[in-house]
Amino acid sequence: MAANRPYIVGLTGSIGMGKSTVAQMFVDEGVPLFDADAAVHQLQGPGGALVDDIEALFPGTTTSSGVDRQKLGAAVLGDPVALRRLEKLIHPAVAAMRQEFLEQNQDQPLILFDIPLLFEKGGAGGVDHVIVVSAGDDHQRARVLSRPGMSEQRFEQIKSLQMPDAEKRQKANSVIDTSLPHAETRRQVQKLVEKLKASLA
Repeated sequence: MAANRPYIVGLTGSIGMGKSTVAQMFVDEGVPLFDADAAVHQLQGPGGALVDDIEALFPGTTTSSGVDRQKLGAAVLGDPVALRRLEKLIHPAVAAMRQEFLEQNQDQPLILFDIPLLFEKGGAGGVDHVIVVSAGDDHQRARVLSRPGMSEQRFEQIKSLQMPDAEKRQKANSVIDTSLPHAETRRQVQKLVEKLKASLA
């Protein structure tokens, strides 16, 4: 780790594992958060930097309020070539925003990068410590299928693009279990933040 930058923790986990909830718990503990999904929303939202480029690549997928995520999802899901074209547009833009965030938080001991496809896209080498958020299969399925517009087929399709949870857990430096009550998950986060800060002192 370079001495002139914060210790970077990468937070990841498959769909429905409770990653956003855990990310917020880190924020509550005073750890600055860069949320890759939120960055994508900003880039694709009203007046977003990538809206025109996405419309050019995938005509009919944007409106005056930015990218229609359902239409864009339908245009790329199950089409690896289309997905790669979209990623070539999005990844560099998100990386630039992440670099800016890093520069703004250079004096922090610890920062958190929330990156959904950290392992799948080979990003684990860019962080110092990887946390995987995990829950049992039943918890995951129930959470995901309760989302609006979600079907079994779509859930299975998304899961097929993600590394299996068991594999992620093996690759992790730490695992946060969200099958437990909320307060217990929060205690896991608090203990981990204390441990990481103590190791840097």
